[in-house]
Amino acid sequence: MRRNFVAGNWKMHGNRAMVRELLDGILAEVDQIEAPPAMAVIPPAILIPQVAERVAGSAIEVGAQNVCDQEGEGAFTGEISGAMLQEAGCRYALVGHSERRALYGESDALVGQRALAALGAGLTPIVCVGETLEERDADQTEGVVQRQLQAVLAATGADRARDLVIAYEPVWAIGTGRTATPEQAQAVHAFLRTQLGSAAPDVTILYGGSVKADNADALFGMDDIDGGLIGGASLKADQFLAICRAAAA
Repeated sequence: MRRNFVAGNWKMHGNRAMVRELLDGILAEVDQIEAPPAMAVIPPAILIPQVAERVAGSAIEVGAQNVCDQEGEGAFTGEISGAMLQEAGCRYALVGHSERRALYGESDALVGQRALAALGAGLTPIVCVGETLEERDADQTEGVVQRQLQAVLAATGADRARDLVIAYEPVWAIGTGRTATPEQAQAVHAFLRTQLGSAAPDVTILYGGSVKADNADALFGMDDIDGGLIGGASLKADQFLAICRAAAA
C-alpha cells in the first residue's frame, strides 16, 4: 500500500548507550507529529532486540539492514534468516543497498532472492536501486534501475510488487553531501513507477541520498516521492524528527 514513509538506516553505527539516547529523543516528540508518516529505524542486527523493546507500543517500527537469501534454518554461517528477524521484532528488511552491492558483491539476482526470502518470513523488503556517477554521466540511469528492479520482480513475481517498498538511492549522492535535485529524483521515481505495471499506484517509493531536514520538504513535495531512506541524519533525533514532519500527510 502506498503511503508516506521515513526509514532511518543507521548503518554500522551505535551501541547500547547511543540507542537509549537517540530513541529517547525521538520518542519524546514523535507523538506530536500531526498526521505522521509511517516510520522505522534500521539498526545493526546486534541492536535490533534492544531497539524493538524500546519502541514497542510506539509509532516507530524496526527494520534489518540485510536478510539471508535462504528461508528456514541451515548451514549458513554468519547469516540471519527472515524468520529470526521477524521474531526479534522487525517488520522491514533492506535488500540491495548500494554498499552491499559495491562492497560485498551482491548481484541483482541475489538481491531478488533476499527480497523473496524476506517476503516468505512476513517482512516487507525495502528494495534499493540506484546508479553510480559514471552510469549517470553515461545516461544509463534508467537502464540500471530498470535492471535492478526487474531482477527483484522476477524473483518475487510481479504479483508481489504491492508488497515491496522501493528506495531510489543514487550512489553518487550517498554520504557525499551531494543530493539529486527534486526534479532529478522525481524523474527516476516516475520512471520506476512505470516499471511496476498495474501495481504502480499502490507502491511506496522512497528517495535515499543525503536527505536532511533542509531539503526534505522539496524532495517530498514531488508527485512520486513518498518519503525517504535516511542515512546520517537518522542518527540525530532532531534531524530525523524534522524529516518525519516533512513527510507527514
